Amino acid sequence: MKARYLTKTRFKLGLECPTKLFYTSNKQYPNQKLDDAFLEALAEGGFQVGELAKCYYPGGHDIATLDYDEAEKQTLELLKLDKVIIFEPAIRFNNLFVRIDILVKDGLHFDLIEVKAKSFDPTEESPFTNKNGTISSEWLSYLYDISFQHYVLSSAHPKAKIDSYLMLTDKSILCPSDGLNQKFKIVRDASNRKGVKVSSSVTGQDLNPRLLTLAPVNEFVNQIYEGRETKEPKARAFVDEINYLASMYEKDIKIVSPVGSQCRDCEFRCSSEDESTGLKNGFKECWSNALGWKDQDFLESNILEVWNSRKKDKWLEEGKAKLTDLCEEDIKPKPDGDPGISPSERQWLQVELVQKKTTEPFFDSHGIKLEMDSWTFPLHFIDFETSMVAIPFNKGRRPYEGIAFQFSHHVVHEDGRVEHAGQFLSTKKGHFPNYDFLRALKKELDQDEGTIFRYSPHENTFLNLIYRQLREDQSGLSDKDELMAFIKTITYSSGSSAEKWTGERSMVDLWDLVKRYYYDPSTRGSNSIKFVLPAILNSSKLLKEKYSKPIYGADQGIKSLNFKNWAWIEEIGGAVIDPYKKLPKMFQDVSDHNLELLTAEDELRNGGAALTAYARMQFSEMSEYEQNELSQALLKYCELDTLAMVMIYEAWREWIKGTSNG
Repeated sequence: MKARYLTKTRFKLGLECPTKLFYTSNKQYPNQKLDDAFLEALAEGGFQVGELAKCYYPGGHDIATLDYDEAEKQTLELLKLDKVIIFEPAIRFNNLFVRIDILVKDGLHFDLIEVKAKSFDPTEESPFTNKNGTISSEWLSYLYDISFQHYVLSSAHPKAKIDSYLMLTDKSILCPSDGLNQKFKIVRDASNRKGVKVSSSVTGQDLNPRLLTLAPVNEFVNQIYEGRETKEPKARAFVDEINYLASMYEKDIKIVSPVGSQCRDCEFRCSSEDESTGLKNGFKECWSNALGWKDQDFLESNILEVWNSRKKDKWLEEGKAKLTDLCEEDIKPKPDGDPGISPSERQWLQVELVQKKTTEPFFDSHGIKLEMDSWTFPLHFIDFETSMVAIPFNKGRRPYEGIAFQFSHHVVHEDGRVEHAGQFLSTKKGHFPNYDFLRALKKELDQDEGTIFRYSPHENTFLNLIYRQLREDQSGLSDKDELMAFIKTITYSSGSSAEKWTGERSMVDLWDLVKRYYYDPSTRGSNSIKFVLPAILNSSKLLKEKYSKPIYGADQGIKSLNFKNWAWIEEIGGAVIDPYKKLPKMFQDVSDHNLELLTAEDELRNGGAALTAYARMQFSEMSEYEQNELSQALLKYCELDTLAMVMIYEAWREWIKGTSNG
């Protein structure tokens, strides 16, 4: 029987929720997280950092095998040397097993180095701790990880002195050379896993100054061992927790954890159709055991769906798990002084509509009309796709400097005419596109004084970031002042900016208007445009009638830059098919499961699919045909993002007219 070791990945999962240790080892419980390591490496954007770290340790030995026993055998052989550097050494102690990123041995002294693709400012005072001396939540999971490794290594080699380090991207350092990122290509290896092909042209200049810095963390490891990392009381000491989780995992015993707000993001779920084939739903199992629920109970809205609430654990403790269990006193809705409904009023509205069993959307036509009366035609709807890479493309750029590689732009004229007016996409390898992006955007928006719309704060945040890049740029750009002035006209300054401004054409956030004036019960609390669009299409007769005809991209219809004679609306069983599902697959070699995860955009706008597609074109090897196909898919996805905003506007405008006529 194959040995069951508690690895650092499983330990991290066990800390998050001990029950997941049982689910993760059992194929009957499908895991809804991305299961393609190659795609995951592209989406996370920091996998190359591990290979860059190895470049700083010439002469290191790589333990490449995935077989536990063989990896441990090779490691033990190398550790017989007095001095040695090992990449991915396998260290086992009883039922614990870790692969350390970099291990440097000098006699009885070990440097244990965990490489993380996370930015770090070494000039910052006490970056790992809060003012009260506890460990910052931002760093806690990373420090638990290295503390676990430290324990396994020290247990396996009790006579050794160990110094533990996190190796992190240093955001105070400028990239020393052009094209450094392109020297670390992400590839699929022979076993279809992620790998990195490092160019033979990496030079000493590429590695100096170092983009990665070592942060010593022994004191925080000791703090965790002593249970002083947080103020909350611990059920067990850290080492006892390790051994408890390892023992239960080894014996394949399910640890029953209390249900709570953390269950909202549980990855161990499956559909009822999957269950009928013999698969098991871990989330459902936990909630059934804890609350005595039957299948029917899971069809009802539960408290995990309540938007933006921190009271979910309190409600569960009080035995309130469904929206029908809540009363007004649980939410305490009250106005906040701004137009439209406040966040707490919106929460109660969500609960109230479920309790009234209504499917009709809430729409504050008076409030939206007041907003619309302040807008200037033509109306401009824009959406950005962006990325942040750990290893910069260009000399003089910092790790994780923002990259704006795409936008789409729709216009609505005063007579109601809609057109896809413009777009920008830069996929050139190793090119820093931000200034070209901004020039193209300026050209699109500088033609008139029309009101500009975005969906979420993302566009404002990114233009602020490009403003800072321009301000610090010493390359002698001839239009630098002009571009900076343009940014200030259509944005407001971010909270971290020393310079304060509010532009006369500062973008209107349609996402904010959705939250203040509109709610459809079918979105189940989500304000993501991916949920709002299907909801609004299903409830708008105007949109159904208009966009069910192939007028989009037609000669006498709506101008489109990427579609021809396209009908957006198609209904099955009286429900509109999500328009995003009608788009071509962005990745032909990706399973439907993984594609769904990449396109399931949340309110933070991580832009998973677009960001991953861009990363694939930048950091992996693909043919010109594949590159063109992916570019076309990106253009269509982004065009729908801005058309979705137009459709929301059109539905609202029609509903206001209906209210006025009524």
